[in-house]
Amino acid sequence: MWIYEKKLQFPAWVEGCDLNIAKLLFAQYGGPDSELSAGLRYITQRYNMPIPEAKAILTDIGTEELAHWEIIGTLIYKIVDRATPEEMIKAGMGPHYIQHGRDLYPHDAAGVPWTAAYIQAIEDPITNLHENMAAEQKARTTYEHLINSTKDRGVIETLSFLREREVVHFQRFGEALRLVQEYQERMKHYK
Repeated sequence: MWIYEKKLQFPAWVEGCDLNIAKLLFAQYGGPDSELSAGLRYITQRYNMPIPEAKAILTDIGTEELAHWEIIGTLIYKIVDRATPEEMIKAGMGPHYIQHGRDLYPHDAAGVPWTAAYIQAIEDPITNLHENMAAEQKARTTYEHLINSTKDRGVIETLSFLREREVVHFQRFGEALRLVQEYQERMKHYK
């Protein structure tokens, strides 16, 4: 159970109506390395973690990723809400507008819908934690690419916050990996 505080973890703000960055932000809204994919992956994997500390880390990060999904969605909506249908079509967001209007829909920057095939859980905690560390690095890189793709100070500030959180998540997964490896090593000596 969670307590939901009705405010964003970071105040997403935009200066203008940069539809090009809005289109690109969908990479982190519904792409394979998106906040949605990460959140669902971690929450799914937590059940087979062999120690409570690792379960807690996956739960904490998984729910935080869903909060980041909300931030990305807010950025996209704030930009798209200012645009006319003609501007959206001109920016390459015509298919999105035709099918969803200004509503958000989980797809990647190319318009490919989100799929559960983007997430993996394979029961082996070491494998899962390595995959999670790689996912955090991919998300960090994606944020760097997004930051380099806009001049909107508000978007850059928000994306910089999210990028920093990816670094922290990578470190926390490294901590979980160490704890699980130590636990498994102890179990070998007791059998």
